[in-house]
Amino acid sequence: MSGDLHSEAVLGSLEKGRLAPFYLFYGSDEFRLERVLGEIRRLLIPESARDFNIQIFYGDDADPGVISSSACSIPFMAKHRLIIVRRTEDFSKEKLEKFLPYLERPCESTCLIFVCSKPDFKRSFYKTFRAARRAVNFEALQERDILPWIKRTAREIGLKIDGQVCVYLHQMVGNNTRELYVELEKLHLRYGGAVGIADAKGLVIHSRIYTIFELMDQIAAKNGAEALTLLNRFLEEEEKRAGSLRVIGMLNRQVRLLFQTKVVLEKGGGPKEVAKKLGPAHFLNKNLIKQSRLWSLKDLERGLGLLYQADGWLKSGSRPKPVLENLIISLCI
Repeated sequence: MSGDLHSEAVLGSLEKGRLAPFYLFYGSDEFRLERVLGEIRRLLIPESARDFNIQIFYGDDADPGVISSSACSIPFMAKHRLIIVRRTEDFSKEKLEKFLPYLERPCESTCLIFVCSKPDFKRSFYKTFRAARRAVNFEALQERDILPWIKRTAREIGLKIDGQVCVYLHQMVGNNTRELYVELEKLHLRYGGAVGIADAKGLVIHSRIYTIFELMDQIAAKNGAEALTLLNRFLEEEEKRAGSLRVIGMLNRQVRLLFQTKVVLEKGGGPKEVAKKLGPAHFLNKNLIKQSRLWSLKDLERGLGLLYQADGWLKSGSRPKPVLENLIISLCI
């Protein structure tokens, strides 16, 4: 929900020493959630006092009364206590309501964080967090948020990268924050401080992640023979079923990008209009514009139909390699 906090707001408060006495962390991006919890542990409680001032409970076997009492305890050899309650969704409605008196009068020296995969904001317990603006949303990042996240995360680990490198990593890895973080760590370990686009390409080019994006590029350029070679290489490195569905997903994205580009060009737009339509991936726009000239809108509509058909065949148990080979040949004609 738009009124909920984002992780950056919590980290900003943490750096200023203004952490609230309670939060609800929820959402599907477990990696970002755990990173923020790690930063809170590191910055809120001194290392020498963590054994005495950090407690973790689980909703499937914890007593709300015990948790509330622990939250009221005075910190030992530190200014704060940190209590993390995981699997909050496993508490019954009755048990959740037992936390309400504490949430009305929380202990200011304790930071009590409830972690929940799927909160029900119709219940009074969850409503309390939203009303107090203490619900923190860790849903998967939107396309517009990925590049700022990459740049910010790189800065946090001591890596200096420009917009080109951010866009390249996004295109190579996608929106998975865990995988993006791994690539950033690899760049940091290999090159240290500042990293340019050539460095990024030199490190990522040998990974299997690169193969699928090169495959997309060859299909978009209608290079059928090269695309089939890359398909075989990719399927050799991936588990066939999972790999084939990933190809379908990535191809669907590529065709839609080409379709959007083509529509802009058909209306008389140029590179600026394409960049505005597709987002911040500016250095890729020239390539998409060039590739889109090889396709008609009718071709792209047909391509989406072929993808839908191939997806159905794969999910019904057809052998992945023949389905994908036939798909690529049909797309590249």
